[in-house]
Amino acid sequence: MSIDSLRRSARATVSGLPGGFWWLWLSTLVNRTGAFVLTFLSLYLTQELGHSAWFAGLVVALHGLGGVAGSPLGGMLTDRWGRRPTMVTMHLAAAACSVLLAVVTSAWGVALVVLLMGVAMQGVRPSINASIADLVPAHDVRRAYALNYWALNLGFAIAAIGGGVAIVLGYRTLFLVDAAATALCALIVFLRLPETRPEAKVDATTGKAVAEDKVSVLTVLRDAPFRTLVTLNLLVCLVFTAPWIGLPLTMTAEGLEPSAYGAVIAVNGIVIVGFQLLVNKITDKRSPVLLLTVSSLLFALGTGATALAGSSLAFGATVVVWTIGEMVHVPTNAAATARLAPEHARGRYQGVMGMSWAVAGFVAPILAGWVVDGPGPDVLWIACAVIGAVAALGYQTRLRTALAGAEEDVPVPKEAGAGSEARAEESDDRTEAVSSS
Repeated sequence: MSIDSLRRSARATVSGLPGGFWWLWLSTLVNRTGAFVLTFLSLYLTQELGHSAWFAGLVVALHGLGGVAGSPLGGMLTDRWGRRPTMVTMHLAAAACSVLLAVVTSAWGVALVVLLMGVAMQGVRPSINASIADLVPAHDVRRAYALNYWALNLGFAIAAIGGGVAIVLGYRTLFLVDAAATALCALIVFLRLPETRPEAKVDATTGKAVAEDKVSVLTVLRDAPFRTLVTLNLLVCLVFTAPWIGLPLTMTAEGLEPSAYGAVIAVNGIVIVGFQLLVNKITDKRSPVLLLTVSSLLFALGTGATALAGSSLAFGATVVVWTIGEMVHVPTNAAATARLAPEHARGRYQGVMGMSWAVAGFVAPILAGWVVDGPGPDVLWIACAVIGAVAALGYQTRLRTALAGAEEDVPVPKEAGAGSEARAEESDDRTEAVSSS
């Protein structure tokens, strides 16, 4: 593929989306560029404060546990309070937690702050995902989620590099920079992002607002297709999270240096930043059922092959495989969630889906560590391959009716080619309508 064709592909991927989306995209990039806390938290706890590795692992797990509570809370606030106020509040709460980490030194004080930070950081995601579904025309939603995910990883890559250089200034300085970046993100949302929560429907006869059905977490879980989607995503999340704990332990058991793991896991971010736009172009308008199935199989293949790897190059190759699965799965799953959610309950649906990520973030590290210490690394990777294959089978057999053709059924403007004026005008009109609401 020539440079010109790559340039045209990138232009087509980013064209035609409303201005409000790009302010949200920018806020994500700014937020993640300063995301130092989780990257360096375990080192701060062990090297700076002198705690054990066990305690550091517990504190990181508490961050995931906070997310289990924060996701449905954020979803409820997103639908009741609004997208923008929820985002601003959660971002400011996360910034406050970063400041507290710079001054709190007691063991359980740090643990409590990290728990609350997990609530805030996971609580903001339903409002972000709901805003994208509100702002972007239905036929471009998956592309928009992919672009936002790209911004998240681009920012994280910058944070990892910048944090490594700036760590000479001290961990507390990094935490304060994190707080400043998160506060700037909240400011961007407050000043530039319109409130996108759909207005209540009006009865054409009486002119009065139509009362929407009340939706709770239990109501969402009674939605059978969506419940299946959440369950299958949980399986995929367990597979996706396992390498972050199991891979360094496996590589150490093979006699490789810790620096080798750093180089191998960096492949994940490099591939996402370098090739997410190309993957978007290839997968655009494909059936979500097909994409979710293929991504699950890529997770199964990549993690399963880890059991056969014995060198840094081989481990890096396995990371490439499951990273491609990640790039396909994350935006497709978010778009499928938006597709299944009623307009007035988008926040709650995204909140429940976020719980599956948070639960995996809490459970998978514990299970992975236990399996590696007990039955051994090979058992962990074989189990990941089996779980990934089960998830792929589930997408094909349980969600074909609910999701098949979800993107193809969405009406697309006849002129909607790459960067067409029709798509741009439609997006701008939608943004103006949202801004005036």
